[in-house]
Amino acid sequence: MGSSKKCVIIGPAFPLRGGIAQLNESLSQEFTKQGIKNTIFSFYLQYPSFLFPGTSQTEASDRLGPEGVKIVPSISSINPISWWIAVRQIARLNPDFIVVRFWIPFMGPALGTICKWLKARLGVPVIGILDNVIPHEKRIGDKFLTQYFLNHCDGYVAMSSSVIEDLQSFDSVKPRKLLYHPVYDQFGEQVEKHLARKHLSIAEDAKLILFFGIIRKYKGLKLLLKAIAKIKDKVNVKLVVAGEFYDDRAQYTRLIDKLGLNTNVIVNAGFVDKYKVKYYFCAADLVAQPYLTATQSGVTQIAYHFNTPMLVTNVGGLPEMVQHDKVGYVCEVDASSVAQSIERFFNENRFEEFQANILEEKKRFQWDYFANEIEKLASQIR
Repeated sequence: MGSSKKCVIIGPAFPLRGGIAQLNESLSQEFTKQGIKNTIFSFYLQYPSFLFPGTSQTEASDRLGPEGVKIVPSISSINPISWWIAVRQIARLNPDFIVVRFWIPFMGPALGTICKWLKARLGVPVIGILDNVIPHEKRIGDKFLTQYFLNHCDGYVAMSSSVIEDLQSFDSVKPRKLLYHPVYDQFGEQVEKHLARKHLSIAEDAKLILFFGIIRKYKGLKLLLKAIAKIKDKVNVKLVVAGEFYDDRAQYTRLIDKLGLNTNVIVNAGFVDKYKVKYYFCAADLVAQPYLTATQSGVTQIAYHFNTPMLVTNVGGLPEMVQHDKVGYVCEVDASSVAQSIERFFNENRFEEFQANILEEKKRFQWDYFANEIEKLASQIR
């Protein structure tokens, strides 16, 4: 299927870093496996520096890009001339369909206009992969900018039921598919737990919880800290926080002090190089995602890749990804609920049971199915 087809993916890619870029690159590799020639049109300017809360938007300069992925960094989110240049470059490739990643309303003008011009010029299906349609952190104008982008798509892919539901208020007519976020498989092979802990200088017998990724208010690190404080005298857990602070770090430091958690919490602040990700997930007994709001999460799919049990809150699409009491726990957005699940996990020694279940459960999240269904949706629209 698709042996003579061509497509274009529009969205972040190497050297831009983060989960959205990584998914685009893996999708490109899967399309190639299926015989669909493809190119990613990425950003040379994704966010102006004054709008970006982190330290760097790009990977280390000595890193090699993803194997076999063609990336053209021709788009600036704030320069309409670049949008027109990208449209001309894409038109010359004459793709059969176009896939566009949408994750934040700020990108609505750039991505919406590119899609509008491509549809006028080529008349091929435009499929929007929607990470969110209602952002976690709301701003004035979000609805207008999101609506503008959606107006220029022909169909949608959402990675959680909550995004499908949110989409209804913007568009209830165009075709859409629910396709769960596939397992991230570009972070290397699993390593033995004791070796991973040795690499991170963590005791081999520690009861270890991992909080991984960008630290923002909605990701609930404060909730997790309060939960650990409730059980620290009963279960001697260690929490590793590995990720870049997009919030003021001082507020978390103060809370750790206030709760008396200085001996329980290890903070490794900063973006985690993708070659080091495996050590964190393989060292952990449990990956915690105590989010206050969510749609879906790439962290869950990294945990699946490394067969690490998970604790998530009952928000957005997280309960769809993590089967309660099978591969981990689904808790309420409440420190006592989170604390009870952590205590139960360690007291009942559920690690090996959950890990065995993960091996079966993650078959739901395969790249070939994800890419196949996007191509089928595009075919139906034509």
